[in-house]
This record gives sequence, structure tokens and C-alpha cells, in this order.
Amino acid sequence: MCDREIFELYKEQVYYFCYYLMKNQADAEDICQEVFVKVILADKSKVRNLKSWILRIASNECNSVIKRRKTGWMKEVRNYLLSRSEESNPVEKRLDRQETKKELQGLYSQLPDKIRMVVVLRFINELTVPEISKVMSIPEGTVKSRLNKGLKILNRMGGTQLKELNSNESLY
Repeated sequence: MCDREIFELYKEQVYYFCYYLMKNQADAEDICQEVFVKVILADKSKVRNLKSWILRIASNECNSVIKRRKTGWMKEVRNYLLSRSEESNPVEKRLDRQETKKELQGLYSQLPDKIRMVVVLRFINELTVPEISKVMSIPEGTVKSRLNKGLKILNRMGGTQLKELNSNESLY
């Protein structure tokens, strides 16, 4: 089976699979394109079930994008806070920082206590997972689990607020 036939046979299945995972047409189209580039470039001689192999590639691509986005918005907020220009008006700078801090505190305050503690130690105090483990006297696996839960919760409740925050102020 040639690459064109594979594409024609599986394009709709891959697209709808990506669409249901990503909940966004543009993302699904982009990921679908990446999937078929990988399929075309890959050695298909050892593949037994082509459909499941292609859908596995699609699943991995979707998961990669989702994972990058989860960590991405926290990095954007952190970079925003750290990259404020020293040349700006000190009063403006202080007010901007206070507003941003209030918005983040509002999001953090909605987290359960145990999860909030880990998230604040990691992203505000910039402690590593082993350091947080020592501070809280809990296993590293528990720290990682709570961080993951916290990021999921923050992403759900604050994703749009943080995007608005970043779109109102230039990061450059």
C-alpha cells in the first residue's frame, strides 16, 4: 500500500480522533498533518496493524501537545513576572506586579491545601521536587502527584484568565 492510499484510507479517522482529544479544529488539523508526515517517513515493513499503529502515533502527538500546554502557561506566567522591564515606571511596575499577584493568588487560593502548598513551593519559591519532599516530609512521588493534580486544576480554572493576562501585556 502506498503512502497516498494510506492517507486516503485513514485521514478521516485520524482527524476525528485528534479532534475529539484536542477539542479544536485547527489543532486537530495540525496534529493530523504531523501524524501523516511521521507515517510517511517511518519504516512500515514491521507494522502488523496499520490502523492501530497510526492511531497510536496520533495519540502520542496529541499527548505531547497537551503536555506542552500544561507546563507552557505556567512558564509564561513565570516569565512574565520575571521579565518585567526595569526601565518602566516603578509605580506602574509595582501596580502591575500587585495585579498579577492578586490574580495568581486568586487561582492558588482555590486549590486544596495540600496541593496548593506543593504548587506554591514549586512555582513561586522555585524549589525542586526533592526539596519540596524534604520541606513537607512526604515522598517525591506524592509531590509529583500533587503537582500534576494542581496543574490540571489550575489549567481548568485559570487557563482563560492567564491567556487574557498574557494578551494584555507584551512579554517582549
